[in-house]
Amino acid sequence: MEKHFACSNQGLPKTNEIMKLLLSSKNLQIQCFFQTENEHVSKETLSTFTSGGLAPTLEIINSTYHGIFHFNLTLLNDRIFWLIDIPRENITSNTDIAAVEEWLVKITLHQGLNIYAIEGTLLDSIREPILQWNLGDEMSSQEINALHPYVVDLKVTKCPCANDMALLGFLLNTMYNGVYIGLSTTGFGQYNDTVWYNMTNIIYSNLRREYTGLSVMDMVLTNHFLVLLTSLGLFISGDLRYPSAKELKLSRAEFCGFERDDYVKGKLWYNERCFANREHFEVDYVTITFDRNKTLSEASSCFYSKEPFLEWLPCLPHVFNDVKITLPSEITFLIDQEHNTGIYLFHDQHKKATTASVSILKNNQPSVTPKFPPFHFPASFSHPIGMVFHPRSHFLYAYGNQVWLSMDGGNTFKLVADFHDDIIKKIYHCFYTSDITFVSQSGKVYLTKAGLGTYSEIGNVNDSIFTLYYDHLGFIHKLTPTHFESSENSKIFGQQAPDMGFEAALALQYISPDEMIFFAYVPPNEPQETIHTKKFNNMHLGKLIHSSKTGTAYIRKILQHETPKEFLSSVVAEMIQPFGVEEVNESSSLSSSLVIKETRNPFYKLTLDLQTVNSLFQATDIEKTVVIPGYSSFLITEISDDKNALAIATMPAIAPNNVTFLEGDWFLYNFGQRNGRTWNIYSKPCHYLLQRLDDSPTLNGVKYIDLGSSQTLGVKVIPNKKGQAPRNRKLATSLAPDAGPTFLWRGLNTLQVPTLKVVVGNPELLEVKAEGSFDDADSYLMKISVASKSFRQGSTSLALIIWGASTECFMTTLVPTLKSSCSYLTSMHHVPSQRIPYEDWISGVHKDSQGFNQIKTLPVNYRPPSIMGIAIPLTDNFYHADPSEPIPRNLFHKSKEAGKYKQCANASTREGCDCTNEQKLSHAVAFSDCKEKVPRFKFPVTQYPISLEIFSDNKFVPVKSPYLVTVTEVNMRKNWQLKHTLPENMKKIKNYLEPILRTSVYNPSGLNLSIKGSELFHFRVSVIPGVTFCNLVEEFQIYVDEVPLPFPGHALIAVAAAFVLGGLIFTAFMLQLHNIHPWRAFQRWIRRKKSTVSNNPIT
Repeated sequence: MEKHFACSNQGLPKTNEIMKLLLSSKNLQIQCFFQTENEHVSKETLSTFTSGGLAPTLEIINSTYHGIFHFNLTLLNDRIFWLIDIPRENITSNTDIAAVEEWLVKITLHQGLNIYAIEGTLLDSIREPILQWNLGDEMSSQEINALHPYVVDLKVTKCPCANDMALLGFLLNTMYNGVYIGLSTTGFGQYNDTVWYNMTNIIYSNLRREYTGLSVMDMVLTNHFLVLLTSLGLFISGDLRYPSAKELKLSRAEFCGFERDDYVKGKLWYNERCFANREHFEVDYVTITFDRNKTLSEASSCFYSKEPFLEWLPCLPHVFNDVKITLPSEITFLIDQEHNTGIYLFHDQHKKATTASVSILKNNQPSVTPKFPPFHFPASFSHPIGMVFHPRSHFLYAYGNQVWLSMDGGNTFKLVADFHDDIIKKIYHCFYTSDITFVSQSGKVYLTKAGLGTYSEIGNVNDSIFTLYYDHLGFIHKLTPTHFESSENSKIFGQQAPDMGFEAALALQYISPDEMIFFAYVPPNEPQETIHTKKFNNMHLGKLIHSSKTGTAYIRKILQHETPKEFLSSVVAEMIQPFGVEEVNESSSLSSSLVIKETRNPFYKLTLDLQTVNSLFQATDIEKTVVIPGYSSFLITEISDDKNALAIATMPAIAPNNVTFLEGDWFLYNFGQRNGRTWNIYSKPCHYLLQRLDDSPTLNGVKYIDLGSSQTLGVKVIPNKKGQAPRNRKLATSLAPDAGPTFLWRGLNTLQVPTLKVVVGNPELLEVKAEGSFDDADSYLMKISVASKSFRQGSTSLALIIWGASTECFMTTLVPTLKSSCSYLTSMHHVPSQRIPYEDWISGVHKDSQGFNQIKTLPVNYRPPSIMGIAIPLTDNFYHADPSEPIPRNLFHKSKEAGKYKQCANASTREGCDCTNEQKLSHAVAFSDCKEKVPRFKFPVTQYPISLEIFSDNKFVPVKSPYLVTVTEVNMRKNWQLKHTLPENMKKIKNYLEPILRTSVYNPSGLNLSIKGSELFHFRVSVIPGVTFCNLVEEFQIYVDEVPLPFPGHALIAVAAAFVLGGLIFTAFMLQLHNIHPWRAFQRWIRRKKSTVSNNPIT
């Protein structure tokens, strides 16, 4: 009986259905069970695993996070499923609206093994910006069905951080009117799960009156904005992170001189990057191009803008706009944030010339100064359509009738594919799997991987109206007006793996027992415009040539040459399975000896032994190859008569002349196409496995490199000769019907050359060193170290490409993001001298050995004392705020002017402040309104150690030099001092910084605090700038209690002074009352004294 392991958060999922989970404000609940034909078998299976101590394990992963949660092992109430119930705060405590990365989830019964494994995604619906808005009037299925006859095209856009969050727009003909958008949170998994909105009235509200002919033309969903191009103009939403109202509002961008016909042919261009945990240097740009030549009254036919997309500037600098000469048309213009440049794709229709140019950005505007000389594409690139960056990478693709790849910021381009007259109209990307899909105007679909120089044909699309879309897990979806299809559960591009062969005869030339060359034959009368259909191209690199008889070879190299004219291309291949030769019953000529003579160039005459009657050349021998070991092979092109034939040598330099080869010394191989092609080319199975050796949670993670720090990355490429099952579930055996994958790779030599190519997007930002080696199992190990290079913030992508991998591989390219910046997870923490458990903080009681409670519950609306006294607080910070209670210590005027609520500013009660437990226990001054309890110490506090740690990369590191710190008291209190020891080598830095910072600088090692004041002291410790990109700030509080009464010296002096002054005043009053004038009496006494002295006789 068949059993399927399945998990869901609601109802029973379909077989092999991918989980699409939503994280709301409630707990995340998931049920896992075995789907069988009856409930009894399911219950028995669960009991078997549970009795063995096994229950599923849930892994939640994104580029910076990896969490593991375990299902309940106990099956309650006789359930037939395992259950897990995870509170939201255990996954994320954030609830603010922001661009947030969608999680990957994996549920397994055996953690680390792919036994009963299920993959899925988890989208945070509380924080996703676009989900917080009403996009218009919700539409019923009947209203949507009524639109289908008028739909002429589809446009899809997805959230850069959460690819399952996507929008689909209907492009309507002139017979219908309106803007209709479908929203999906599950990656368009089911048509009926899509919610449709009518945004017509929102558009009309900006036009002041209704116009006809309104339709969506293009749209882009950036990290924080929705940009909508309609036939009546370009409309931009407000910042989606700040929903001021539930209804979405749009504003119209004005472009002078452009009308409806211009907007209909307009295009939007966007460099898709995820700005989760956004840095200050990360900003979105959008470009709009109009398919017309600008007039003298118009600034440009190409405009760009950065968020909030209020000002749209011409793509070309003004100096070019003032030039009266005719400039090439601007196909597109992209901003490369890694290099801070603008990249143009120009096309001159008169000269049939296509050019890429790179300009340096100054003040976010392109300058006249080019960064590189312009790159001139060959004349064969005659129909350029566009240019786009692969998401979150530096891979730049220009496409049209050819596809070109640049990995150095637009300086140089390499040809990937040449489709000649078949033009690539649309290109689709997937960041998770590095898939890139091209769709041509003929309906053919091609696949490549980011950074690879080859590609594959994967099928056709027969629908006249469709678009393609990659979800977050990398499954591609075909979207049509009436239904959706997914590669997850169907073959949307055809049931059979496409044959990538072409209609030409091949000539086989052995160059060793296991290596050969196949030459593609071009008939002499082949028209010039169709010669390319008779040649090998980049698509065939890394593929398998399979003979209809037997045999398989692996194409290692593509060769293009001009001579001989009959063989303009060839491939070097390695034999996997020997090719079958022709037998005598298939070609009677093999029973005779063979004479080879050179005739007119380039032909050789092949003659059979005239004595062998039954040995004849037949018409079916045309396009067969004569193979002679040690000599050139010959492709038979013409039968002169029964005994003579004309052939062309594959290698004329080693062709025999006038030489006879006996029967059995020469062979015939049939790789012709005269009577139906006898060979095919298919994709090869993936024979490489990719394994990360570092602690990164995902393949394409984010690494932060702070000043003076470094990071390491490790990757192992494991050869897998048995062939890995491809992601789209095509069987490897379909590539060679007569051979299983194990047999396919028997005898394939392991390449003893590096299989991994490392490309740095911006080598000027960080110092990257790579070291590779092979181990004993022929696995290739690559260790990469990344270190900070300069005091410059920015981000760059690092590409690790398995250059020899097949497009059938699930993963061929790793694109980790390296940020020269501070990780949002890095923080500094004060380590208290005594740890107090969380439970005691909640209760407010934690006593030491002497019964002293070390927790102080602050009074309501408390403010610490100031330098003017306990009764005159001057700080603006309230603690334990409650707007409904009176404010103590508020008698003096200065105290009444000070003091401002923060979180309780608009509240009337304590409950209205919405303080969480984390905020109540936080030491941050921003949450002082919520702060209720603080550490309590006895007076005096002496030599309190200020111990600091930095949390980074999941570990704590003590703060020490060169991380010098400053310490301030946020409430401007005095009566405290710091003591530290400063090494001699740090004194110059201290003396240099203190005048600049206007505060004292301290060494955090051995830093001690002494307090001689009372009540609450609130300190802030900050690391000096210049030693880290991080703004490392920590706060801590100390409440000094049980302060003894001071000696009453001041009071005694004041009383004595008052007593003396009062006595003097009383004495003066009594003297005045009795008309006694001491001063006059004193003056008379002095005069009498002088008179007595003068009257004495001199003797």
